[in-house]
Amino acid sequence: MATWKDSSYWSLWLLLPLFVGFCSPVCVEVPSGTEAVQGHNMTLLCISCMQREEVFAITNVEWYYEPKNGIGNRSLIYELFEGKHIKPKSQFNGRLQWIGSKDLQDVSIILHNVTVTDSGKFVCQVNRTLRYEAHQHSTQSSLEISLTVNAVAREDFTSVLSEIMMYILLAFLTLWLLVEIVYCYRKISKAEEVTQESV
Repeated sequence: MATWKDSSYWSLWLLLPLFVGFCSPVCVEVPSGTEAVQGHNMTLLCISCMQREEVFAITNVEWYYEPKNGIGNRSLIYELFEGKHIKPKSQFNGRLQWIGSKDLQDVSIILHNVTVTDSGKFVCQVNRTLRYEAHQHSTQSSLEISLTVNAVAREDFTSVLSEIMMYILLAFLTLWLLVEIVYCYRKISKAEEVTQESV
């Protein structure tokens, strides 16, 4: 005879997949960095979160590049089409690497060995197609990354500011310590004078 505990146990097992669905990782769209250093690698971050209805959509991704100051036309430099990775000939040959996620919400790439001439606008375009029995519906989202490549690493303003604040704090503590030493010295001197007068 099944007890209440037994039935509760099986109910929990039946509801477990539902809870797992609710606890699935949340997609957060994070902006990409926009500054790189010559000779280093740069992650061009592109995250396009799926809507609930797009979970089973077919996703194709295109990455475009447009030189700085609009010199030259926008060109396709990387494409993910029907699961195939396509790298058209460009100045980035052999330097682009896909690091996107399996669910194709993160469709980022890495640009290896960045050069100053790589400065410009990178466009990440995500196309999703939802196919129904009678029709299909397509959605498109795009992200622009204006990349600046520096010959040498620039010092971060925040780190410079924190360093200045540290020196100011050290100077203040040193001054405060000197004041305390002088104050204590005078107090001891007065105490000795009073002792000598009373003798």
